[in-house]
Amino acid sequence: MRALQARLAAHGVTFGHWTFLRILWERDGLTQRGLSTEAGVSEPTTVAALRAMEKAGYVTRSQAERNRKNVYVYLTPKGRALKAKLVPLAVEVNEIGLAGVSAADRAATQRTLLAIIDNLRDKTREAFADPSSPRKRGSRLQS
Repeated sequence: MRALQARLAAHGVTFGHWTFLRILWERDGLTQRGLSTEAGVSEPTTVAALRAMEKAGYVTRSQAERNRKNVYVYLTPKGRALKAKLVPLAVEVNEIGLAGVSAADRAATQRTLLAIIDNLRDKTREAFADPSSPRKRGSRLQS
């Protein structure tokens, strides 16, 4: 993470912004709430990051005419252009970290990490969908 943070900082991008940019490069036009969920951070954290990203010229936020409740987040041309600069930095960091690791071990590690991510995502969705869940009832208890 530190290796990537240093490389991102050289381009004026924080690690938090990187997280949101990666999501928006794949699914531009998400709601703030959807972006929070995808990033796994609280909505106030997302709002603060988006304000800074808007100020930097990376995103715009808008409400739909028919549904003023949802705020949608869109990349600007400047935000889209960052992909060509930043993704190679992440690839470079990954290659440095994986130096000397066999292709078989890389593949096994990737499968394992993806399974962990899927399991955690599924459990999180279940917790928010279950009305009897303490989190759903408004409890501050978190796992």
